[in-house]
Amino acid sequence: MNNALLFEFIGTAVLVLMGDGVVANSVLKGTKSYGAGWVNITFGWGLGVFLAVVIAGPHSGAHINPAVSIGLAIAGLFPWSSVPGYIIAQMLGGFFGASLVYFYFKPHFDITDCKDTKFAVFCTSPAIRNLPHNLFCEITGTFILIFVILHFTQPSLCTVNAASVAVGLGSIGALPVALLVVGIGMSLGGTTGYAINPARDLGPRIVHAVFPVKDKRDSDWGYSWIPILGPILGAALASFIYLLVK
Repeated sequence: MNNALLFEFIGTAVLVLMGDGVVANSVLKGTKSYGAGWVNITFGWGLGVFLAVVIAGPHSGAHINPAVSIGLAIAGLFPWSSVPGYIIAQMLGGFFGASLVYFYFKPHFDITDCKDTKFAVFCTSPAIRNLPHNLFCEITGTFILIFVILHFTQPSLCTVNAASVAVGLGSIGALPVALLVVGIGMSLGGTTGYAINPARDLGPRIVHAVFPVKDKRDSDWGYSWIPILGPILGAALASFIYLLVK
């Protein structure tokens, strides 16, 4: 694993550790912030993005999200040849970060009765299950993420895999991206839980499926394609429109 891929793995793991961690801290019984609510969760996820970008930005550009990698590649700002490796590193990072959340909060998982609550720590689900509408929500949220990222500033160039390429969130700065994610969560997140990142959802969903979470429910694989396909379509749409209007 080269340096860029290593830091995509680390950055995504930190993102999911802090993001799933703030959900666990807010909804699992017995934590000192039990019941902290939606505002706490949205700021926790935003600060998780902040930390991940600070860590990975100088080394990989801090995509930390397959939708970002795909969106930048469509916009001509990242080489397609690097996309598969980035996505694999991000997915593995998401799995590892969620694994840490499981072990960190295991006593609280054990005393929490609600199966849906324990499931919600790991992955997203819709408030109202309507798959076409849920897909639309994920497309829209990710469209905002990628379209705004592309308009913050023209990404600066750095070297990845011995080539000079434009890279993502790290070239923008950690704080603007963190605030963008907080804004999406507060304004648009209540319908589907705003995955806006396949690695944030799929890796943790696998952890929920394979780890011995006490008295767990099913992992809802019938919905799992929504937080994968929706962000990819949203990123593609944002990048195509960016190319038309820039």
